[in-house]
Amino acid sequence: MANRNNTTNRRKARVRKAVKARASGRPRLSVFRSDKNIYAQIIDDSTGNTLVAASTLDGDIKSKIKKGSSQEAATEAGKLIAERAKKAKVSEVVFDRGAYIFHGRVKALADGAREAGLKF
Repeated sequence: MANRNNTTNRRKARVRKAVKARASGRPRLSVFRSDKNIYAQIIDDSTGNTLVAASTLDGDIKSKIKKGSSQEAATEAGKLIAERAKKAKVSEVVFDRGAYIFHGRVKALADGAREAGLKF
C-alpha cells in the first residue's frame, strides 16, 4: 500500500509540473492549507524568489475574522494577496493549488484574489 505522504507529494509534483509548463513567464500563486490557517505566496520561478505573501495570520485579517480555517478568512487572504501583488506590480499569475482539491477554502482564496483584481 502506498504511503500517504508519498502519494500527496506525487500529486503535488504532478500539479506543479503542469502549472510551470503553462506559466509562460508568469509568477505562481502557491497555496498551503493547514487545519487552522491558509497561506498564499506569489513566487517567481525564474529566480526562485517569493514576491508577495499573505495568510490568515496577518494582522489585517486576524482582526476581521473569528478563526483562520473558514472560507471567509480564505477570501480575505485572497483579497490581501491581490492587493499586495498590485503594489509589487504583479497583475497576472498562474494558480498552483498544490495537492489540494479546488474547492472549499482553496476556491475561496482564489475567488477573493480574482475579486480584488488578480488575473489567472
